[in-house]
Amino acid sequence: MTRPYRLAGILAAALLAGCATPPEMRKPALNLPAAWTLEAPWREARPDDGAARGPWWQRFGDAELDALQRRALDNSPTLALAGARLAQAQAALDAALAARYPQLGLNLRGARQRISANRPLTNYRSENFSTVQNDAIAQLSVSYEADLFGRIASNIAGATASAEQSAIDLENARLLLTADVATAYFNLRTVDTELDVVARSVALQRRALELASDRHDLGAVSGLDVAQQQALLDSTLTQVDLLKRQRAQFEHALGTLTGAGAPGFLLASRVLPAQSPPVPTVPLGLPSDLLERRPDVAAAERAMAVANAQLGVANAAFYPSISLSAAGGVESRALPALFDAPSLLWSLGASLAQPLFDAGRIRANQAGAQAGYEATVAGYRRVVLTAMQEVEDGISGMATLERAHAQALRAGDSAARVLDLATARYEGGVASYLDLISAQQNLLTAQRQVAQLAGQRLLSSVFLIKALGGDFQRAAAGG
Repeated sequence: MTRPYRLAGILAAALLAGCATPPEMRKPALNLPAAWTLEAPWREARPDDGAARGPWWQRFGDAELDALQRRALDNSPTLALAGARLAQAQAALDAALAARYPQLGLNLRGARQRISANRPLTNYRSENFSTVQNDAIAQLSVSYEADLFGRIASNIAGATASAEQSAIDLENARLLLTADVATAYFNLRTVDTELDVVARSVALQRRALELASDRHDLGAVSGLDVAQQQALLDSTLTQVDLLKRQRAQFEHALGTLTGAGAPGFLLASRVLPAQSPPVPTVPLGLPSDLLERRPDVAAAERAMAVANAQLGVANAAFYPSISLSAAGGVESRALPALFDAPSLLWSLGASLAQPLFDAGRIRANQAGAQAGYEATVAGYRRVVLTAMQEVEDGISGMATLERAHAQALRAGDSAARVLDLATARYEGGVASYLDLISAQQNLLTAQRQVAQLAGQRLLSSVFLIKALGGDFQRAAAGG
């Protein structure tokens, strides 16, 4: 076999040898509980794959909330940013994948040049002359890096995990956005309900003030009763202004979240249902399901994969870098002779670069990559533990709020009866005006508490669904 063909065979063998892979990543061991700590009315269940699928917020049956969520998903700059980062990560992955293949290049050059007579001599016995001549070249070149030690494979693995993480980050951004919209919306509706309660209390207190004024004019009571009722009314009107300020803040938040902008966004007032607002039933599944259902957990796992691939790149730096190249073309000083046989040129070659001394730079990079990987492992464990805490908080919170809301409804009915009795006794001259004022304050407090607990039940339901990873049916189906 001739030497060029022997060299070509060696290069081909080296090309086929580039099959190294990045180091294997192992998930950290997690002590997950076998089940959640449940309290009635919750029960452990698996998601129903046969049930209708759809966005989780539709389970609340609120058309206004659905419309706000659609606007937020269409116009949110946060989602646009996450989408752009995903496109950027996918482009970086395409660039990393291109390194697996040979790079092909074409070089075309034509020049007329004068060579200096005073250039350095190549031979003391040969004199240099100045010449003016043409130089035309057409050359095709191929280069390839043989990935014998896994540098390219690790880069590809890291870019793949990074793209997957960006896709998961987009899902997480969508979950956080929709949860923020639902939270701001239910907070606003809770304030609307409180404003309605306070407005009814203001009307009641105005009638009581008229009653006290009439009795004072008749000389039946002193001016103290009128002053006390006026002070109570002024205090209640102050609460109206404070609640309106809170409502404006939630309305501004919704304007920002939906992309409309705070200044031009308005949402008409609407109170929550008088009794118990509908709260969707959420099948909890098993604690281990969180590892598949929560986007932030999946993103933390992909971050580990990225760090593991970077560790592979750092390890590969200890080994030689081998590049293979081949080129062929024609070169001539006369254009008509460019494609003649004597104009043919070619080259085959290989290069090897091995660091011999770098004052510990490569080892320091490897130690940094190892520490970075261990940091992502710790971050993964932290995210999982936080996820389990949030679910447990949501479960216990929902059960407690269910009982508290039912008790608050009974307390509100009792406070209303007390006010009726106090009003009748005051009109009959049996009770003091202080009893009437106390009954009015107790009724206002009880009714506001009912409104607040109704809103907290809705907010806790949003919190629990968010803690479980959003649309559990879609996640369970693997879609």
